[in-house]
Amino acid sequence: MLKTRYQLRKQFEPAADYGFFGPDSVTWKVWSHPTSYVLGFTRSVTIEHLDPNLAAAVVQSGGVKYRPHTRYARTMRYFALVAFGAAEPTAKAADVLVKVHSKAIGHDPVTGGEYDANRPDSQLWIHMTAWHSILTCYEKFGPGRLSEAEENQFWAECARAAELQTIDPDTVPRSRAEVREYFEQWRPHLAISEAGQDMVDFILQLHVALPPDLPAWQKRVFAPAMSIMRRGIISTYPRHFRKMFGITQGPVTDALVLWPNKLLHGAARAFPEVSFLFMQLLAPAAVEVAAPVILGIPARNATTMTPREAQAKFGFDLPAEAHPELRAKQRARVFDEGIRPSDEGLVESEQHIGAMQAREVPAGA
Repeated sequence: MLKTRYQLRKQFEPAADYGFFGPDSVTWKVWSHPTSYVLGFTRSVTIEHLDPNLAAAVVQSGGVKYRPHTRYARTMRYFALVAFGAAEPTAKAADVLVKVHSKAIGHDPVTGGEYDANRPDSQLWIHMTAWHSILTCYEKFGPGRLSEAEENQFWAECARAAELQTIDPDTVPRSRAEVREYFEQWRPHLAISEAGQDMVDFILQLHVALPPDLPAWQKRVFAPAMSIMRRGIISTYPRHFRKMFGITQGPVTDALVLWPNKLLHGAARAFPEVSFLFMQLLAPAAVEVAAPVILGIPARNATTMTPREAQAKFGFDLPAEAHPELRAKQRARVFDEGIRPSDEGLVESEQHIGAMQAREVPAGA
């Protein structure tokens, strides 16, 4: 049953503080819009696979194929923490994620080199595809383009969020022009393997984000909307991305799916109860983090801080320097001994990023 906004507000506790951004931030404005939940998120995770190193890490972990819904939910929860979460639990989740990523290492069959999910340039690629995709879908299917001042603030906040990862914040683009230049610089390095293509095709089905126990009749109800959203996501891909993905969708379809997607997400935005229900279905692990923002519940302490301030206050190392012993041990297992990395950090991560479900294969975050 659809609960009223008043009923929902009573269901959730306020956050301890406003984390790293707060109600006046452009991050809250853009990331809380319904265009983020499926359109922006799916756009980013498919484009990520054009980095052969990242694709190798995802494919060889097997997590997306074995447990797509929980993998989706855990990733959504982490991004929700970064955008909306209180400072201490978000800093803790980021610290634990370094441990989880320490097992995402190995040999890249495409380039012949090594991949390491904690490598700064790999983390920056993930970070930029996420923030760029969320903004792209917000502007195309949401309220429209940000003002110049808002856009400058958005990219400044993007750089602030990068402090939660192994990225050097000085390498993060700070404007639309710099973002465009960043993706152009990456273009010669982009490639798609057969396994990466299979993963993109799998993710673009979209229904993989739905709960596995959802009744068949409900999946049929969602099918038309999923089809519209899938084509909407594709309409945001540049032509060279479509060519690499083997997608032939043309400009007529791009135009036809624009307004259905705008109307669908506009309706969800106009009725927070619907938007909230949508998130509960797709990413239940993210609900408790995002609910106070979506429902307008003030934090107990109306303050913000930077990730660096939070890391210092709560006793966490900078991500680039965190857990060196574990990272070295994982590298020795994989590259020296030729055995699988350990699952250290995965069980701990469930408390902070969301459950993996015992019945599924625990193969990475």
